[in-house]
Formats: sequence, C-alpha cells, structure tokens
Amino acid sequence: MAQDGGDGGVGPRYRGGLHPDTWEQELEAIPMFMKQCPAEIDAARQPDLACLQSLLFDEEQGPAELARMYRNEGNEYFREKEYQKAVVAYTEGLKKKCEDPEMNAVLHTNRGAAQFYLGNYRSALNDAIQATKLKPTHLKAIIRGALCHMELKNFSEAIAWCEKGLQIDSKEKKLLEVRAKADKLKRTQERDARKAKVMEKKEQREKEILLAAIKERNIKLALEPSNEEEEISDGLAEISLDGFQSGNTTGAKVHLDADGNLNWPVLFLYPEHEQTDFTVAFHENSRFIDHLMVMFAELPPWDVERKYLPSNLQLYFEDEEREEMYELNPEHTLLQVLQHKRYFVKAGTPTVLVFVKGSPYSNKYFSGKKVHRL
Repeated sequence: MAQDGGDGGVGPRYRGGLHPDTWEQELEAIPMFMKQCPAEIDAARQPDLACLQSLLFDEEQGPAELARMYRNEGNEYFREKEYQKAVVAYTEGLKKKCEDPEMNAVLHTNRGAAQFYLGNYRSALNDAIQATKLKPTHLKAIIRGALCHMELKNFSEAIAWCEKGLQIDSKEKKLLEVRAKADKLKRTQERDARKAKVMEKKEQREKEILLAAIKERNIKLALEPSNEEEEISDGLAEISLDGFQSGNTTGAKVHLDADGNLNWPVLFLYPEHEQTDFTVAFHENSRFIDHLMVMFAELPPWDVERKYLPSNLQLYFEDEEREEMYELNPEHTLLQVLQHKRYFVKAGTPTVLVFVKGSPYSNKYFSGKKVHRL
C-alpha cells in the first residue's frame, strides 16, 4: 500500500497530517493521546492541555474557582488571538454562576473584548452593558461600550458612555479620545442627514412638478401591476410618486428641460428581427420622422435585405386592453401620440413598434388584428 506523503507516496500529504517518520512523537504531543502528563503545564503555550486538565477537576472546585480558571483560560486564548475560543471559555466561566460580581463583570468585559475583535459589536455591547450593571465603575467595560457604539455609528450613545466613564476618571485618555472623535462624527452625521433631507424635499418637489406637467398634457400613465391587475389612471392624483419609475435598462427617465418641455425615453421595437433601439431623450415636440432619419442614416447590420429605410417604415402602438393596433403618422410629434385617448405610457417609457410596409412578416403579423390609423 502506498503511503500518503514521503518520497515514495502517490499523493500530497494532508495539511497538518502526521509525518510517517515522526508520527509517534507528534501523537504524544496531542493531549488526548499523551501517555504521561507534564509535571508543569504552560497555559500560554499549551492552552488545550490546560483546558483538558482543568475539566478533569471541575467537580473538585467551587463556582468561584471554576470561573477564575475559565477566565484565565480565556485570557490565554485572547493573548494568542484565538478570540472564538476565548469567547467559549469566558462563557463557560459565566455558566458557573459565581456569586462574585467582580469576577462576573470581568468575564463579561473580557468576552465583550473578544466579541469586539470578532466584529460582533452588538454582542460585545451587550457584554459591556452587563458588566457595568455588575460593576458601574468598571472603566474597561465602559470604554468597550463606547467603542462598540462607535463601530455601530451610534455617536450620541458613544458620547454618553464616554461621559459616564469620565465622571469616574476625568483624565482617562482613551475616553477623551473617543469622545472627541464621536463628537466630530456626530456633527458630520447630522450635517449629512440635513443635506439628505433637503435633497429629498427637492426631489419630491421636482417629481410633483413633473407629474403636474404630464397631467396638464392629458398623458395617461399605466403603473406596473401591484398584484395581478394592471392599474391605469386617467388622472394623476392617486399615482404614487415613488412608483413612477423608469422601466428601461438605462435608467433614463422623463424629465423637464430648462424650457419646461418634456423629454421622454422611447423604446423602438423591431419584431421581425427581435431588435430594439432606444432614445434616451425624445423631445415631446419632435416628429417621429426626424428620429427615423437619424436612426437609419446608416442601415443596421441586422437589415441584410436593406429594407429599413425611413420612407419604407410603418410605426404602431398596441392597445393591449382591447388587443388593437394603432398606426402612427411619422409626421406626428411624440406629444401628439402620447395624448391619444388609447395610449398609456407604461413604466415611464413610451414604446413604438416598427414594421416594413407590405413585408410578408408585416402582413402575417397584422392578419386578423384590428388596426386603426391616426
């Protein structure tokens, strides 16, 4: 049988695996497999062994001694930066229900420190709170609580914890430092909140002006279905401003220009070739023919038959509710089309279908459909 690792092995050794030449000595170093326990155990270098040894004598020691033992064990893990193991050790110490509030305060404080380094700031804060309940003057717990609030961006609470600690020691350097930083960040946070509120009000006002302009033009908006039914509004009073969003992939939205004219994102669909064109800002007073002249100044690569010439195209919109089609006059402006009584703008983006006049695909597409001409 081939051995794993070594010069004659067929595969790599497992990480942390025992070496075939020294496995007996390595096995002897593992606490569970030791044939003889060392006379003296260095807890800092052998925390696992110290823990195992301590567990053997749990029944012979009282809660206070056991709590102290787990505190020491946790401290060793903490020094080794084994914070998760330290949390476990401190938790075991608290489970012993030692009647010494000083010891329990230390266990909570130390566990909070370990949780802090693990990034568990709320758990660390809870430990700091428990520690200060047991010992209100415990500065380490107060400092830890202030630091947790800083990480959680609770700057007012951080300042309060610092003030509480400075009443105990007015020269505590760490508390003075944290309080100064928290005060600065709090002012920044409040300033940013004020700016955000002003911006929110401005955006809300702009939306209201925009919707008023749309309503004034008798343009109808169709909202996305809230449940399974589509909601269509002739007026705009009941339309949620937050719900009026652009449905196109570019994020372009209808907007008012400096002259008070609406500019819409418009989607052109070419069903025969499953292609699309997108105009980010179609001025409401622009004619469709003007856009077609620009869009088809050069024939698209997918038009291999070279049929898509501006003069050879027909434009439609679909009335989905009635399952009817309306042919647009290319000389009409976007506003004229949007004001049609059966046109509903969906998701903030008007949509137009483009076909080639008299093409076999067009004839088949419209076969059996009711078509109106504007």
